[in-house]
Order: sequence, then structure tokens, then C-alpha cells
Amino acid sequence: MIAAKDNSPHLTPEEYFAWEETQLEKYEYIEGHVYAMGGGSVNHGRIAIRLTALFEAHLEGSGCIPGNSDIKINMLETENYTYPDASVTCDDRDKNTPNFFTYPCLIVEVLSKSTEAYDRGGKFRIYRQNPALIDYLLVSSTQIAMDLYHKNDAGEWIIINYQEGDTIELKSINLSFPIEQVYRGLNLTPED
Repeated sequence: MIAAKDNSPHLTPEEYFAWEETQLEKYEYIEGHVYAMGGGSVNHGRIAIRLTALFEAHLEGSGCIPGNSDIKINMLETENYTYPDASVTCDDRDKNTPNFFTYPCLIVEVLSKSTEAYDRGGKFRIYRQNPALIDYLLVSSTQIAMDLYHKNDAGEWIIINYQEGDTIELKSINLSFPIEQVYRGLNLTPED
């Protein structure tokens, strides 16, 4: 998704929730300011749908809950809320919050030109403060490529770069799949 700052006044989290319910679009909430979530490319949408469907099928009956871009993430110990393209929580505490996850073990962002730098930098710096997060997957919409930020058993973040022919391994949900499964039939061009 593409975020653009809205010119609305500074809001409290409670005001944000009430205000967003009256809006036609979704808005992220960072440090009291709202950011409109614009649409992405066709590839962006298809990739997000495929990943969410893959997670849903794999996790059925597991107690884990996959989320799509309609599920907000509350950035732990902050009053900030984002809309990643996909997420998964396996934490029982998230079963008691109907509007957002706070303890995701997996977060996925499909990259757009306008948000890639933020997704790799500032957003990841905030997300990785959450002790429940194990995997942060960044997915290209213009080429067969994914970057996985994985927290190992020592608590260190490592980056694994995947490309054509590779098998993605998401240890957070015990799932492996060929990268091509997500990209089949897409028209990959640098303009997406």
C-alpha cells in the first residue's frame, strides 16, 4: 500500500479509531498523524492475496490467525497503528482485540516505489522492537525477489535474500514454499 500524510489535526488513538470508522479509506496512525493508504499496482494486490491465501491454508486449525491488509498492527508499546499487506499472529492476547493485532510473529509488506525506503528502514526499526516478531518479509512487485528479515534464536536480525529458484522459509509459521508460487502469471515490469 502507498501512504500519504493527511492534513488532519493531531488525534489521540481513541479519536483516530472513531474518525477512521467514518472514512471510506484506511489510514495508518503514526505519532498522532494519519496517513491515507492508497492503492497499489495490480501485481501488488495479487501478490498480497496469494500470500494471505497461502498462510490461511497452511495455518488452518493451528490456532494462529492470518491477517490481510484490513488488519491493523499496533506497534507494541506505542500508540501507532499500521496496515501491513499481510500478517500472522499466534499469540492468544490478539484473540481479544477485534480491531488489530499487537503480537504478530510474521509481517509482510509488498514493496512499492513510494514506500520501499520506509518499509526497509523506519517501519522495520519500529516493528522489530516487538519481541513476538520473528519474520519480516519484504516482497518485490517488479521482479522475483523477496528479502526476509529473520530474528534468530540469539535474538539477532539476519537478512536472507531470495530470488528465482529459491524456497522461502518462514520459521515463524513453519512454512516453506517455492518463490515462483507467489509470482506465477504476473507481468513483472519495473514500472509497477
